[in-house]
Amino acid sequence: MPEIICQDCGAKLFHENEETLKIEDAIHKKFCRKKIGETHSYMHRDSGHMSTFDPERAADQKGKALLK
Repeated sequence: MPEIICQDCGAKLFHENEETLKIEDAIHKKFCRKKIGETHSYMHRDSGHMSTFDPERAADQKGKALLK
């Protein structure tokens, strides 16, 4: 089975289909952590920016806050 091992983070990518593996590799290159074992999230919200992105929808029609 074809496989690719990332030189930056050590992740091992493998797939039966080589074309799919090439696509996975291209996506991995865009999102690679660059450090072995480092964890992070692309959905991270900065702790200093906890306000609502859309203030008009911060509350429902009755005025109850939707976000905690």
